Amino acid sequence: MSESHEARVVCCIGDIHGFIDKLQNLWSNLENTVEPSQFKTATIIFLGDYCDRGPHTRQVIDFLIALPTRYPNQKHVFLAGNHDFAFAAFLHLLPPPYDGSEFSEGWKEFKHCEEREGWFNGDGYEKMHVQGRRWSGSIKTKFNVSKGRVYQGSVNDAGPTFQSYGVSHGSAGKYAPTYRPS
Repeated sequence: MSESHEARVVCCIGDIHGFIDKLQNLWSNLENTVEPSQFKTATIIFLGDYCDRGPHTRQVIDFLIALPTRYPNQKHVFLAGNHDFAFAAFLHLLPPPYDGSEFSEGWKEFKHCEEREGWFNGDGYEKMHVQGRRWSGSIKTKFNVSKGRVYQGSVNDAGPTFQSYGVSHGSAGKYAPTYRPS
C-alpha cells in the first residue's frame, strides 16, 4: 500500500544578524509569492545567526518567537549559528562539558587570540565557554581588514545586540541564569 503525501513548501532563511526590516521584508515577500494555502502549511527553517551586526536583535528574536502563534499550521525549525552559540555561551546557557571538565580547558586552544580579541574578563567569565568570552569581549584592533569594515564591539560584532537589549557591551552576563538541566 502506498501513501500519497502532499508536497510541502520548504523555505530556508539564514544570517538575519539583527536586521528586523530585512526579515520583515523577506517574510512579506514570501507571503505574497508563495500560494496562500501552501504558505500556511510551509516548513520554515531558520539557519541561525539571528544576532549581532544589525541594530535590532531583540526585535528579531521577538518576531521569531511569535511565529508559531501567528502561523500555527507552519512548521518552524530554529537552528543556532555561531553567533547565537556565542551569545548563549555568554549568558551561561550552555550545558557543562560532558566529560566533567571546566570550560576554561577550552580556552587553551585559542589563548593566542585572547589579547588581540580582548576577551571578556568580567563577572562570571571563569565559568564561561571561550565563545562567550570572545563574543562579549572588546576587540583591540578596531578595523576588520578581511571584511573591510570596523568591528562593532567584539570579534563577533556583538555591540548592537547589547544595545538592542538596552545594556552596555559586555554587561549582561552576570545577570543571566546558569544552565540547569531539566
